Parts: sequence; C-alpha cells; structure tokens
Amino acid sequence: MTTVNAPTTLSLGAALNAGLRRALEDDPKVILMGEDIGKLGGVFRITDTLQKDFGPARVMDTPLAESGIVGTAFGLALRGYRPVCEIQFDGFVYPAFDQIVSQVAKIHFRTRGHVKAPLTIRLPYGGGIGAVEHHSESPEAYFAHTAGLRVVSPSTPADAFTMIRQAIALDDPVVFLEPKRRYWDRGPVDLDAPPDLPLHRARIARPGTDVTVVVYGSMVPTALQAAEIADGEGMSLEVIDLRSLSPIDFDTVEDSVRRTGRLVVAHEAPVFAGLGAEIAARVSERCFYQLEAPVRRVGGFDIPYPPAKLERHHVPDADRLLGAVDEVLA
Repeated sequence: MTTVNAPTTLSLGAALNAGLRRALEDDPKVILMGEDIGKLGGVFRITDTLQKDFGPARVMDTPLAESGIVGTAFGLALRGYRPVCEIQFDGFVYPAFDQIVSQVAKIHFRTRGHVKAPLTIRLPYGGGIGAVEHHSESPEAYFAHTAGLRVVSPSTPADAFTMIRQAIALDDPVVFLEPKRRYWDRGPVDLDAPPDLPLHRARIARPGTDVTVVVYGSMVPTALQAAEIADGEGMSLEVIDLRSLSPIDFDTVEDSVRRTGRLVVAHEAPVFAGLGAEIAARVSERCFYQLEAPVRRVGGFDIPYPPAKLERHHVPDADRLLGAVDEVLA
C-alpha cells in the first residue's frame, strides 16, 4: 500500500525557505547571496538556518552594496553557478538597476543565446507592513518592461515553494517578486509533489461567470475576499492569479474574458503605466467584440507609498475592487 504524505501547512515565508533549502540540496551550484542572509537569516528570516546547514560558502553575507551583489552574482552565473540574490527591500534595488537592465537582461540577445545567465533576484515588494521610506515600493513594471528578464510573483505558500525552485532551475535571469505583506499567510504545501503548472502559466484561483478579475502577488487574497463578498450579492467573479508578469499568460486571461465579457485588473502599483495598462490594452485589442464594458483598472495612487497610518488608504482593498466590478456590470 502506497503512503501519501499529507500537505504541510506553512507560511509563505517558510515555504520560500523550504524551496531554497531544496534547491541547495539538489544542486551544489546553487548559492545564496545577500545582506544579513547568513547568521541572521535575512530581515524577514526567509533564509533562516540555511547558512548553519550549508555553510558560509553557499549562503553568503555580502556588503551593503546592491550593485556589487548583482554584479558578482552575474559573474558567477556566467561561470556555471546558479546564484540567488536577496535584495533586502524593494526600494534598495535601484543601485543594482544598471547591472540588471544593462548587463543581466542583455546577455541572451547579445550572445544569440550562447551564454546563459541562471540568476535569480529575490525582491520583497509592496506595502502593507507599515514600513518607512524606501521600504515599500512596487517596481514590477520596470522589470516587466525590460526584455530579457522573466518576472514572477507567487501569492500562496504552495506556489512560493515550487516557483522559487523553478526560477532557480531556469537558464534565464528571473526577478522573483515576493509580496512581503503575505509572508505570514499560511496554506498547505506538498513538499513532495512536482509543480502543477509551468512557471509562466496563470492560475484560475476562483472560477466565475460574470466578471474576470486579474491580480497577482499580494492582491490575490484581496480579490478572493472581494469575490466572496460579491457571491453573497449575486455576482460571480472569476479571479485569475497571473503568477508570471513577464511573460504574461494572455491565453488564460483572454479565454476568461471571452466567457465573462468584463475585466477588472488590480495591483498595488500606481494605475498610470502599470501592468494593468498593458493587460487592458491587449485584452481590448484581442477581445473587443466580446467585451460588454470598458476594462477597469484599480491600483495605488500616483504617489510614493505613504506613511504607515495612511497606507491602508493607498493599497487597494476589497471595497475599491468591488467598486470597479459594479462599474463594469452597470
């Protein structure tokens, strides 16, 4: 009789830790780099105990120099290693922006694919933790706009566990966006099951018939909460978790919109020139005759993340999302 192990309940942060541990176990070329990731285990403790178990040669504390972290990791990737960089906070990534955009993202096209750069850049992003300036930002559109980078973001512990290992195994550079306010959300994780989706595929988090709601990262639980409220009011929302922001699985999005006739896109980042704009434009081009209403976008305001006491007014909640749903149904 075959014994099937029951899923383990983990927080999203603990699932990332488990995924990094598995990657370190499976491939001796995997190394972790970042500020305070060793003995401290990172500011969010995502790498807790990994240096103790794998040693400082594979889980390395680095100087406070993001450009140096990514530049060194890029060189290691070119030499056959699979480095995983942790950028401590989203607002600290900009000193490394030149390395990421000018060097890392270009190598595939510069060499016609002959040179691989299996580099993963972990980036806690978004608000919701009441942090100070430079500690809460949503820079995903910068990276999604940059050809040569894959950009992904898990929303559940199960996806965090599988997607970090999928990202590390790729020969392409990956910006791995971690929704920091969801680090403590808990859910089932099957530590032995293979990934159920390729890294670039979206997931229908909740089927529905009336309105398609496209979200990613920290906004997925918000959309599911909105869908639950809407269900009690006689509206059926189909929630799509993009998972991959570059490339975007437009096939799944468009198939849903053709069935529902309506689309709302929501993200924490400002609405102007955010990912929602690209999704709205693409769906309007490809599903024009199936749309029953204009596409609506919900996002943060065109300001930096505000101080902690005002943050809840800036980050979209279920009420703001449902307001957009009401508009497309009107």
